Amino acid sequence: MPFAANWPGLPDGALQPGYAGIRPKISGPTEPAEDFLVQGPEAHGVAGLVNLYGIESPGLTASLPLADEVVRQLRLAES
Repeated sequence: MPFAANWPGLPDGALQPGYAGIRPKISGPTEPAEDFLVQGPEAHGVAGLVNLYGIESPGLTASLPLADEVVRQLRLAES
């Protein structure tokens, strides 16, 4: 959902991209660990945004394939 739907009075350009984030868990404390979740614009409707959830220690090892998936998701959204 675009930010304007959440904050109708927010002027264009008021938000800037950031390079820090949170590391949300995608399973509860008593549940078995889940794999990562990569959610692109097709899933949430925000152009240019790709969410990466549940990426813990294997995230560094898998960083190049994850980057490839982010690019794939963005290109998919452009077409």
